[in-house]
Amino acid sequence: MPRTTALDPLFTAVDSAAFTDRHLANLAAGTLAAVRVPAFLDPDTCHTAMEAVDRLPTADYDATRVPTPIVRFGPALNDYRRASGTLDTTRYWHDTDTARAAWQRAGLRPDPIAISMARLGSAWGAAVTPATIGGRAVFGGTLREMNAGALVHYDDLNREFPTGLFDQELLAQLAFNVWVSVPAAGGATTVWRHRWEPADEQYLQAYGYRAEAVEHYQRVDLAPRIGDGLLFNPANFHAVEPNPGGRRIAFAFFLGLTITGQLIAWS
Repeated sequence: MPRTTALDPLFTAVDSAAFTDRHLANLAAGTLAAVRVPAFLDPDTCHTAMEAVDRLPTADYDATRVPTPIVRFGPALNDYRRASGTLDTTRYWHDTDTARAAWQRAGLRPDPIAISMARLGSAWGAAVTPATIGGRAVFGGTLREMNAGALVHYDDLNREFPTGLFDQELLAQLAFNVWVSVPAAGGATTVWRHRWEPADEQYLQAYGYRAEAVEHYQRVDLAPRIGDGLLFNPANFHAVEPNPGGRRIAFAFFLGLTITGQLIAWS
C-alpha cells in the first residue's frame, strides 16, 4: 500500500560556504537532509590526493557480501562485526596498525582527512577526537572508489553494535564524504527520509535493501563534484548511483555526537 506523499519542508539539502554548528545540530536532530560545501578542498589538494591514491594498498570487498564492486583503503568497523554484534578485535587492530603505517608511507601532504576534521572541529567549537575502544583510538578516514554504485542501506553504530562498542556514548551519527575525483555523469548520492523499521527486513538484499524499501519516501539527490564536502545523517536510508565512466573517489569517515557534546570520528 502506498505510503504518505506529504513532504517534510525541513528535509532539504543545502549548499553552504562552510559547515556550521547549526548544520551539525540539525543533521543530528533530523531536521535537515544534507549539507554540501562546494570546493571544500581546493583543486591542488584534490590533485595531490589523487597522486597518492595509487600508493595506498587498496582492495575489493568480498563479493559474496558486497556484490557491487567497491575499491577501498582503511578498515571500517562494520567489516569486523561478528554475527553476535561484537567486534573481531584481533583482526581489527592488526588491520588498523597496518593501514596507519601505509597512510604514513603514502605521504598525503596536505592530508585531506586532517583538513576535514580540523574544519569540522572549528565549526563545532571543539576539536574532533578519535572514538576509542578500551582507551585505544580507532581508525578514522577511509578511501572508497565507488563506480558501480552502492545498494540502499543505512549506517547506525548503535544498532550495529547494540551492546556498545566505544568508550563514549553516542547520541547521533553523521557521515562525511569529500570527493577528490568525480565522473562526468552519474554517481549521485541519494538520501531518503526513512529510517530502518522491522518491516524493511522483507526487502533485505546482501548488505542493503531492495529499492522497494524506499518507494514513496521523500528523497534528495546530490551529484558529486570535485572537492565538495558532504555531511548527512546515515541513519536515513541512502544509496549511490552507478556512474558510466570515470572514477568516483572519496575520503570518508563518520562523526558521532556524544552525550557530553563531543564530536568523535571513526570509519
